[in-house]
Amino acid sequence: METTRRSLAKALSWRFVATLITTAIVYAATGRGEFAATIGLVDTLIKFAAYFAHERLWNRVRYGREVREPEYYI
Repeated sequence: METTRRSLAKALSWRFVATLITTAIVYAATGRGEFAATIGLVDTLIKFAAYFAHERLWNRVRYGREVREPEYYI
């Protein structure tokens, strides 16, 4: 299971990349830098929260996880 801090770090790093992509696409389509930055920011805030919640929910799902026995018992 991942820690909350790890999920948060993953969400932040991915949203940074995704924000650059969204902003570039909006700028290419409209040629308006301020509008592109606004759309990029709003998109980031909404999708960051959704991604973080999705990650935390998947940590509760056992599907696809391997259960490993400890190497030794005390």
